[in-house]
Amino acid sequence: MTWGARPGAARSCGEQTLAIKPTESETFLREVDEELRKEQLNNFVARYGWALIAAAVLVLAGIAGLIWYQGHRAEQRDQQAEALTDALDKMEAGNRNAALPKLAELADSRSPGYRVAALFARANAQIEQNQLPAAIATLRSIADNDDFAEPYRQAALVRQTALEFDRLPPQVVVQRLTPLAQPGQPWFGTAGEMVAIAQLKLHRPELAGPMFGRIARDENVPGSIRARAVQMAGSLGVNAVESLGSPAAAAQAAPEAPAQAAAAPPPATERNSQ
Repeated sequence: MTWGARPGAARSCGEQTLAIKPTESETFLREVDEELRKEQLNNFVARYGWALIAAAVLVLAGIAGLIWYQGHRAEQRDQQAEALTDALDKMEAGNRNAALPKLAELADSRSPGYRVAALFARANAQIEQNQLPAAIATLRSIADNDDFAEPYRQAALVRQTALEFDRLPPQVVVQRLTPLAQPGQPWFGTAGEMVAIAQLKLHRPELAGPMFGRIARDENVPGSIRARAVQMAGSLGVNAVESLGSPAAAAQAAPEAPAQAAAAPPPATERNSQ
């Protein structure tokens, strides 16, 4: 019986041997796979290592350069803001000779905002010195520059037209300012007034009267422009007195309009906002 027990023991040992072999095989395969991956990684690093290092250095240099550039631009903006404030203070104090060099420097700025502000200040100085051709040229350079935001360009165009109103053919005024002489436009009052007077010079009262009426009815237009519009509209048969909305405003518009509306002086360049 003892001899008969041995085959069972042998089978037990064989089962244990068979149970171990798959584990050893998996371990061997994992080791081979790890070695293969290490070899592939070493080959990749050996082949592309310097390129990766160079790319990393370039990325870091780019980030550092961007940070420096942003800081430099911020510092420049601060300096330009101080220069503009100083120039405007000198202009207000009447010291134009000290302000003009700063304005000339800002007029060449890479920042459109500071550039356009300097050009407007230069135009104001030229107007105060009665250098109207120079002021017109400065304003034209703003109006024609696509780098500037549309509100700045419109403001320059309106003021330029007001300065040269007496010398411009009426049809040029109408063509130039009609897009701005629309209700809802920021320069509706000033541009509309000039367009209406130009229409009178062209002997078109049927177009001028309604324009004055629309100006008088627009509460966003400054009171002084609305009052003039009421007078002009009344002289052309358009009743716009009630549109001023208050007895005091109506009383301001009570004086009769000039007898010759076509001879009315060019309007002031007053912005259509309170």
